[in-house]
Amino acid sequence: MGFRVRVATGNDSASVVEVVRAVYDEFGFTWEAEGYHADLYDLETHYLRAGHAFFVSESEEGKIVGSAALKVFDPIVGPFGEASNLNGKRRIGGTDCSLDRLYVLPSMRRSGIGTALFQAVLDEARARERKAMEIWSDKRFVDAHRLYGRFGAKTITDRILDDPDQSPEWGLLLVLDF
Repeated sequence: MGFRVRVATGNDSASVVEVVRAVYDEFGFTWEAEGYHADLYDLETHYLRAGHAFFVSESEEGKIVGSAALKVFDPIVGPFGEASNLNGKRRIGGTDCSLDRLYVLPSMRRSGIGTALFQAVLDEARARERKAMEIWSDKRFVDAHRLYGRFGAKTITDRILDDPDQSPEWGLLLVLDF
């Protein structure tokens, strides 16, 4: 199955919602359109105009089948690579960007889409001369953790996410060489 990865536009919001929602339904997670998932309904405002990057993967037929975002920020205060608290939220010290919203439709997994999306995020982070990426991932996403590990990410800590399900997450650190 062929696919391509491209930079998202504001017009992709509805399709991205469908992808992420499919994964949430698969795992029985709570969907919160007005709260935790509001960013997905307006990619233009929450990512593109805010200075972040958002990517989508399209099938040969032009259907969006995956998504991934890069958020950039000032380095998190605290010893490099160690868990710290920022505004009451557990973060990884010294990181200056994060992987966000990497999801692939269940029917499209194991086709290289997740790897290609992750690579697009890494390439963008390196192009922006980011030094270290934090990755927060639900503990049930074992395949995703293997993917991150293949690229050198190391598990540093864990936390309970402030989403509607209070999901337990692993916090991983990926040092970026550029």
